[in-house]
Amino acid sequence: MADRNARTVYSSAAGRICPGCGQPERGCRCGEKPSAAVPDRPVARLRMEKAGRGGKTVTVVDGLPRNAEFLRNLAQDLKRACGTGGAVREDGVELQGDLRDRVRELLEARNFRVKG
Repeated sequence: MADRNARTVYSSAAGRICPGCGQPERGCRCGEKPSAAVPDRPVARLRMEKAGRGGKTVTVVDGLPRNAEFLRNLAQDLKRACGTGGAVREDGVELQGDLRDRVRELLEARNFRVKG
């Protein structure tokens, strides 16, 4: 008698199998969160942080849509325009240095509503 809860854990042809969807682990998309849609006029919140960074100043653009491609492209454009380094966070962008005035101008030129 076959157990109804039995599932394939490993297949020699496909490798490990995802327990959620039953597809090969390489092609599984169960863990991916759906990307948020980008509104026509996104709202960005600007702030400066120093805490936990060894005294270094960081400009944070926060409150953006959680769309990985959108954030990656925005961070790349801001870093190029400001001539500085930075990183993409879960829902925002961090730029090295106090660049709030310059970032505000760049975001408003891209039709963002900027707060802060």
